[in-house]
Amino acid sequence: MSCEHLICARCSGPVVEGRCPACRAARAEVHRPGPFGLSPILIIGALVLALTLLIALKLGLH
Repeated sequence: MSCEHLICARCSGPVVEGRCPACRAARAEVHRPGPFGLSPILIIGALVLALTLLIALKLGLH
C-alpha cells in the first residue's frame, strides 16, 4: 500500500507530505519497516531464495 493518494481528514492535505501530526502518523504506519528494519518483500524474497537453494542442493545430491 502507498500513501501517495491518501488525503488527511484532519488537514485535507496529501498524507505523503506529512503536514500535520495525523499525516505523519499515518505515513509512518503505512511505511513501517518489518523486523530488523527490513521490508517484508525483502524478507520474503530471501526466504524464497534460501528455499530454492535448499531444494537445488537436495536434488543435486541424489
